[in-house]
Amino acid sequence: MKKTISIMVPTYNEEENVVLMHQALVKMFQKDLPNYNYEILFIDNKSKDNTRKLLRQICEKDKNVKAIFNAQNFGQFNSPYYGLINTSGDCTIGMAADFQDPIDMIPKFVKSWEEGYKIVIGIKNQSKESKIMYFLRSLYYKMIKKFSEVEQIEHFTGFGLYDKRFIEVLKNLDDPDPYLRGIVSELGFERKEIPFTQPKRERGKSSNNWYRLYDAGMLGITSYTKVGLRMATILGFIISAISVIVALIYLVLKLCMWNSFQAGIAPLIIGVFLLGGIQIFFIGFLGEYILSINQRIMHRPLVVVEEKLNFKKSEKNE
Repeated sequence: MKKTISIMVPTYNEEENVVLMHQALVKMFQKDLPNYNYEILFIDNKSKDNTRKLLRQICEKDKNVKAIFNAQNFGQFNSPYYGLINTSGDCTIGMAADFQDPIDMIPKFVKSWEEGYKIVIGIKNQSKESKIMYFLRSLYYKMIKKFSEVEQIEHFTGFGLYDKRFIEVLKNLDDPDPYLRGIVSELGFERKEIPFTQPKRERGKSSNNWYRLYDAGMLGITSYTKVGLRMATILGFIISAISVIVALIYLVLKLCMWNSFQAGIAPLIIGVFLLGGIQIFFIGFLGEYILSINQRIMHRPLVVVEEKLNFKKSEKNE
């Protein structure tokens, strides 16, 4: 009996890519992986264009294609995670709909999986995106890797192959705000990393903006590092110590040169604004940790499903 490989593709306003993605994946299976059955699962995060209409047409023509339509946009992490745990193949490959995760990497992933690896992931060692963005991403990965107690994987976006045993691990996690990149390194099996060059997006517009990138970055920091809390404690101690030393110096100078030494108001104003700025910064940083804790203790569902296409009746109710 042939093994089944699942491909999970999250979508949001990808009307220019979904049909081409389906065609490219089917062609790849026919050419490079003819000995496997395939399942392609598109999970749509409340697209506002014709993505859902096109997915309906694809599902009607190809019964190996499934689709999940979310009731609302549940973010860039929850939706793909839910898609992964709703696949049924012997392994699942998660990839982007914009072709920035190269399809020709899939046979390489499968070959390593056949060799016994339960997790095979793609690592962006080069990218044709903005050099500034790639540089900033590199700094972020190095920072979180340095401060995290859990091993972090640089330039890993979630693009990779996951054996069904690891998919079962994901299903059993009780985390309403999952960070797959950290989960793979913390809870995953022995993995193989395959480098690739990320191409530019050719069609459509990326939904990633600075807010979404900030949200992703903060989720990684608050989930797997204590750097914010430690910075607040250490910097607060240092500034308090400096403030005490400066105050003692001013007191000694004033006592020694009572009439000639004018302390003035400037040092007081500078000190107030400096300490105020630092306090506001760290109150915001602590708020990010509190927000992360709050999201986890509310136990909200990963997503709310509006409709499932080409699923069995028992699967639709899950």
